[in-house]
Amino acid sequence: MDVNHYLDSTYLKTASQAGLTEEENTIVVKKAIEEAIQEKFKLIMIRPNFVTMAKEMIVKANSALLVGTVIDFPEGKSSLEIKIKEANEAIENGADDLDFVCNYEAFKNGNTELVKQEVLIGTQIGLANNKTVKWIIEVAALNEKEIIQLSSLIKNVVVSNFNEEDYASVFVKSSTGFYKTENDLPNGATIPAVIIMLENASPLSVKAAGGVRSYEDAVEMIRLGVKRIGTSAAKVISDGGNTTNQY
Repeated sequence: MDVNHYLDSTYLKTASQAGLTEEENTIVVKKAIEEAIQEKFKLIMIRPNFVTMAKEMIVKANSALLVGTVIDFPEGKSSLEIKIKEANEAIENGADDLDFVCNYEAFKNGNTELVKQEVLIGTQIGLANNKTVKWIIEVAALNEKEIIQLSSLIKNVVVSNFNEEDYASVFVKSSTGFYKTENDLPNGATIPAVIIMLENASPLSVKAAGGVRSYEDAVEMIRLGVKRIGTSAAKVISDGGNTTNQY
């Protein structure tokens, strides 16, 4: 199976997180973009400040590579106004995909109306600008019941407010890759979590982010029904290898 067109090659570390200078980190991002172009991956997922650079490189290479970026990353706890501001800036800079971090803490605390509002407005902004929108629910922070409920909430907001032809452009995504778990428990996509998401997000698509560490893992996710896979080891997976990367 050719998994490349499912892979969102991902580099989301800041310079300080990577232990690099800003200049060194920019070089790492450039190499990730160049690799994604060369390997014909579906998308390069990067921080908002690198979107313009990525688009310029892709146009110069005459590549079909898409550019994705994250909104309210990684905790998702900012106000709706901040989410809107970040989304509009990403659109202006040329991003193709907007991966919003859902305010899963508000959801866990029972504030479902806030979450419904941000899903509605964020999705409206993305679709109005012909962008793909993904809602990151952070499965490692949720129990099974909460994964069911939050996946269903997102699905219900989209189905109730948008046209059927829009559904393919809205995803429920498993993880940021930055959530800190206790006792080294998985912080990304797991098979059980992804199955729950697929069952409860349909007809929306699902993106498995984090936890996919081999070609075999990727194939298994695709066969389950996942439409995108986020990984910082896209080339290793594409080449049939294994990675110890958490994301």
